Amino acid sequence: MYLLDTDWIIQVFGKREPATHTLRMLADSQIHVSLVTVGELYDGAFATVNPQGQLVGVRRFLDHYHVINLSDPIMEQFAEIRAFLRRRGQLIPDFDLLIAATALHHDLTLLTLNLRHFERIPDLRIYRPE
Repeated sequence: MYLLDTDWIIQVFGKREPATHTLRMLADSQIHVSLVTVGELYDGAFATVNPQGQLVGVRRFLDHYHVINLSDPIMEQFAEIRAFLRRRGQLIPDFDLLIAATALHHDLTLLTLNLRHFERIPDLRIYRPE
């Protein structure tokens, strides 16, 4: 089971490999999206010249996946990871932390291209294309 990071979805929207190939290959797997990613995608849509058209495309894409809401246990996991990284002087953006906390809480492997941030998080499984 997998969790899609925002950057992976943006690569799919741009029809870039290996993101599109990997998503096709994993089509039979359970793939999820964090509510945080939904917010980031909506934000990106509103930064375009045609926000409503972009939102339609985003919603059409998201219809194929289960969106995971934030919950108290995810927020607790977020706080624990944030405190750990703060102590080490390795903080990353809160949205990335929330996505990682969602993956950890639900025991999902993260599909991301942002290894520089996510590799700092202990026990987070990151998909690596073969």
